[in-house]
Amino acid sequence: MIKFQLPKSKILPLAFSFLLFIACKKQEEVLPTKPNVLIILADDLGYGDIGAYNPDSKIPTPNLDQLAKEGMMLENAYCPVSVCSPSRFALMTGVYPWRSWNKHGVMRNYEPSMIDADMVTLAEMFQQSGYRTGGFGKWHLGTTFPTLDGEKPMGYGKFYAVNNGANLDFSKPVTDGPTDHGFDQWYGFSCASECWVFENNRVAAYLEHDYYTVEEAPGSDKLKPIPMDGFLSEITNRSLDFISENAKKEKEPFFLYYAPYVPHVPLTVSAPFLGKTEAGTYGDYVHELDHYIGKLLNELEEKGLKENTIVLFASDNGSVFRETDNKMKASDDNNRVPGHYKDTIGDSYPHTTNAADKHFPNGELRGWKRTGWEGGVRTPFIARWPGHFPEGVKSEAIFALNDILPSLGSMLQFDFPEGMKMDGENHFAALKGEKGGRESVVIQSGNNVFGYRKGDWKLIVLRDTSDEAINGYFYELYNLREDPQELSNVAKKHPERVAELHDELEQYL
Repeated sequence: MIKFQLPKSKILPLAFSFLLFIACKKQEEVLPTKPNVLIILADDLGYGDIGAYNPDSKIPTPNLDQLAKEGMMLENAYCPVSVCSPSRFALMTGVYPWRSWNKHGVMRNYEPSMIDADMVTLAEMFQQSGYRTGGFGKWHLGTTFPTLDGEKPMGYGKFYAVNNGANLDFSKPVTDGPTDHGFDQWYGFSCASECWVFENNRVAAYLEHDYYTVEEAPGSDKLKPIPMDGFLSEITNRSLDFISENAKKEKEPFFLYYAPYVPHVPLTVSAPFLGKTEAGTYGDYVHELDHYIGKLLNELEEKGLKENTIVLFASDNGSVFRETDNKMKASDDNNRVPGHYKDTIGDSYPHTTNAADKHFPNGELRGWKRTGWEGGVRTPFIARWPGHFPEGVKSEAIFALNDILPSLGSMLQFDFPEGMKMDGENHFAALKGEKGGRESVVIQSGNNVFGYRKGDWKLIVLRDTSDEAINGYFYELYNLREDPQELSNVAKKHPERVAELHDELEQYL
């Protein structure tokens, strides 16, 4: 047998190369795969709707309750603004919405995008990190629609117009919408009362509702009509397909943004869910939403994706309803219960008579959608990532929707562009159950009243010209640990605290 022997000068380099190969293989095996991410953003769902947050809720929410058991519940999570589109802007960009051109309130029909071209959105961050990105439901951040005459779409700047979209050109794509801001796949609408549903960047359908007018738009008869009570199942099925298709791609994780138009009015509950709760049509709608969320969570488990998928659940603001019961009807004007919209401090807060028969969507919190009180701006927030986030734990850490972008960015080790300004803060550690959370957060009502929470203290600032005003302002100051319902305004007792918090708020603004 002929023996072959390498020169000693060759042995060490080869041995080193072999050890390096083994080390790399071992590192490759232990490095975790990037997690999939599912963000569920409900529309006008209250802090007290979910059983995990409110044991007295009259709405069965078994799937969200189970999600809470398996994950982390944040008890001090905030929507920066108590109305829809501004909060969605904060989620997508990490920036306070009043820094955009839309200083307060929701966007109206056909208005341009709130997102500047140089901003990196949540979807773009994932897209640039090698993720497949999909969004289904409500955008409400502006989209540019092409027109036949080059003018603004008919109905621009309104919520309702008889001649809505009369000059739209459906032969051309929409621009500056979801697919221009990071989504590989999109199915949903921009502003609901426009009623146009686009698939990626083409108008493909419209929502059927008496309030939404489509007849004047040329070519609308060739679009697919979607009944309002069928839209939730439509976007859920498309989301399920998105999960199923991407489950097969082991090396390409996905980001799914599920943004249902529920339980926003009109309360178009589908027939199988009507009358299923003791909280009226509103409760039925929340219960239906929970059912479809359960479908998404089950799909993750069945496809073997549960362990490596981050699931975040929140609402874009508080519920518009102060209370509901099983006597309310979906046909009520705007689905509002008469007598529940007195924004005066002296009304019968927190509960009316016969409270045992009522459901309180915002729980014990004062306020509702559009207000600066906690019921308008605080959101239930659930975060689940098995093996990484603690199970069944409640956290008092202060967190805001605009923190999601930088927090998940830190998990991805994403390099944001140099000079990119962001109000969001990285509090991924808080989601992992470690110490953390914001020191302070700015909040804003739908009618442009600002507030500021720092620690246990919260200040609301209103401009005032009355004799009781202090330097042109009326203040509400609450200690939320001692007074979570914001019943006792202690501004006059703590003038130094008021001055300190107002000064810090002004530095932000």
